[in-house]
Amino acid sequence: MQSKQIESKEKSHMNNKQKHSNLILIMIIYLAGIFMGAIDTGIVTPARTIIQNDMGVDSQLGIWMITIYTLAYAASIPIMGKIADKYGRKYIFLISIFLFGAGSLLTGLSQFTGSFTMLLVSRAIQAIGGGGIIPVATAEFGTTFPKEKRGVALGLVGGVYGIANIFGASAGSFILDISGQSNWCYIFFINIPITIFILIAGFIVLPNNKHEDVKKIDFAGIFVLTIMILSLLYGLKNINFLDFWNSFANVKVYAFLIVSIVIFPLFLFIEQKAEDPVINLSYFNERAIVITLILSFISGIILMGIIFVPQFAEINIGIASGSGGYFVIVLGVFAGIGAPLSGRLIDKFGVKPILGFGFSVSALAAIFLIFVVVPFPSIFTVIVSLILMGLGMGFSLGTPLNYMMLENTKQEESNSALATLSLIRSLGTTIAPSIMIAFIASAGMQTQSNVASALPENLTIPAIIYSEEINTAFTELQEDSRFAEKFADFTFPEFSGETLIPLTQPSTTSDGSLDPEIIGLIKGSDITTISDNTKTFYTAIFDSFIPIVTMNIENGVQSGINGLEEAITGMNSGLFGINMTIMTLSSIQTELEALPSTAFDGSEILDLLQPSTLSGLMPMTLESLEGFTTLVELEELITSYIGQKAELESSIQEIQTLRTQMIAFKTDVSVQFNAGVSNYLNDIDNNALNVEDTFQETLNGGFKNIYFTTMSAAIAGFLVLQMYSSKPSIEDILLK
Repeated sequence: MQSKQIESKEKSHMNNKQKHSNLILIMIIYLAGIFMGAIDTGIVTPARTIIQNDMGVDSQLGIWMITIYTLAYAASIPIMGKIADKYGRKYIFLISIFLFGAGSLLTGLSQFTGSFTMLLVSRAIQAIGGGGIIPVATAEFGTTFPKEKRGVALGLVGGVYGIANIFGASAGSFILDISGQSNWCYIFFINIPITIFILIAGFIVLPNNKHEDVKKIDFAGIFVLTIMILSLLYGLKNINFLDFWNSFANVKVYAFLIVSIVIFPLFLFIEQKAEDPVINLSYFNERAIVITLILSFISGIILMGIIFVPQFAEINIGIASGSGGYFVIVLGVFAGIGAPLSGRLIDKFGVKPILGFGFSVSALAAIFLIFVVVPFPSIFTVIVSLILMGLGMGFSLGTPLNYMMLENTKQEESNSALATLSLIRSLGTTIAPSIMIAFIASAGMQTQSNVASALPENLTIPAIIYSEEINTAFTELQEDSRFAEKFADFTFPEFSGETLIPLTQPSTTSDGSLDPEIIGLIKGSDITTISDNTKTFYTAIFDSFIPIVTMNIENGVQSGINGLEEAITGMNSGLFGINMTIMTLSSIQTELEALPSTAFDGSEILDLLQPSTLSGLMPMTLESLEGFTTLVELEELITSYIGQKAELESSIQEIQTLRTQMIAFKTDVSVQFNAGVSNYLNDIDNNALNVEDTFQETLNGGFKNIYFTTMSAAIAGFLVLQMYSSKPSIEDILLK
């Protein structure tokens, strides 16, 4: 008899041990699914700006790689929850895992197609899978464990979810470091081996728990709810909260909001008639559940602050894009500590004080970010802020709200209840980035002008050789009756001293012909590249307009040189005529001096000249000779021409000198402009710290607004929580 009892006890012990082993395997599989689903949001965050720059999209479009996930996730949650209730958690979980893995593969492949549309569609496929992973796994943990251990179990779920979500950022940075920023596809491919493991192990190990009395699935309600949610969230997503009223007038906003409003009464009607509504409307008659859902919405807003943590860390620590995920490890460690600890403390003290503590610490973290990290950025202040943020999230996200929802709903509704909770939280996670990314986008647009303001406003061109002498000479030419008409319209550029050329904002150039990739340099910069990119940017600007400016100056100067050469040619022709006249008159003078008479008539002089001699005289000279009566007058005429010759030779020499100076000026234009550009680029190097500080301050203005939003949400969550009262259990009632 005793031996049978011993045998029975041993058999029971072995069964319990086997049951415990199976439970551990089941936990591992479900937790692996939760880990994979959660890590994907975090793993994208350090690569967000890298992907959007590689795809050639701006921040407001780029954030869709995250928000499209929350949109599709929100729409799929109620569907997956209800189907899991009816057909069992195992198969819905595994189908969800398959969809998530397939979406991951396609998202990675989108890098090779260069299609941002393909990336968004693939992310949506991932999200549909995600909509069945976390709610189903959470429901399995929340209903399998006894009530006294439920807090610990849900704390484990929350811990894995939080750790994966946060450590995903570090994993993303690590993968980018190994593969290079140009191979960001591998941050999605990492999900493939995890998917294969879960699918194989899940088919073998997982039980197919389901509720036998599940009623008919509300497909009509699911369809209408999906349309309503997508219309609502898409409309809200297109609102620019920095330009609210103008963006609200956009058809992409008001049209979709109207659709969601019009559909809402239809949804209520369908749900009232449904045998098993997709969303139990009775939830909204329960004060505790309504408060829980409001808190879930608020927690979604707080959660979205994580998206910007890697970029925030990069800016304030001074590290390259893609590296900020490493510092999120600090946040992950303390979130991982806070989540399971909050579960244990909930079992001991109840959910309200623990969640209140979580909201308080989250608010404190945001306050610290705004008033300490932003004005005093350093590795120390950033780490302190991440510690506070991690603790706040560990104590507020996941565990407490799941506990509250399960506490106030029936066990057989656990999937649907948690799906509703996740749905409402997804509303917050979708709306929040729309507001937050507007702050970053606005700051990003200001970086160009602010960085420009940290640099000289003008390009300084050193004095160009002979500029002053040439200006003086041309002024005299324009006053000289001989040259006034020829050079009346000629304007010589003023470069006698240092010349300042005003620079436009770095988004434009004089001819508007910058390469779009160069224009996007500043927007795609990080704290480590902003100075070099600014230098590259201005180099491109100078390359685009300096050759045009110098060519215009050189062409203008060349036209002046051409005019001088024409003048020299004309003057040389005149000089030749004067020389011929002097020679002829000197010959006449010699012949007249040989005559006996010293007085003679001008016509007699002309009669003495041979036709060949006459042809060498200037017309004005012939007229003068007709009036001559004495040799003295002839001598005076010769002397006059000799004076004109000397004056003309001097003028020719002056103009030749001016021409030589203008040729030297023309050559020196490019030299001095290049010197001015070189000096300006050196100024950028010398002002590198100032440029980086300006860049940091500008973007921190956007981060300041982001964390003011999370601070406000945390404070609002704490205040709403004060209206919550825990539902007493049967044990509590019996004890009373």
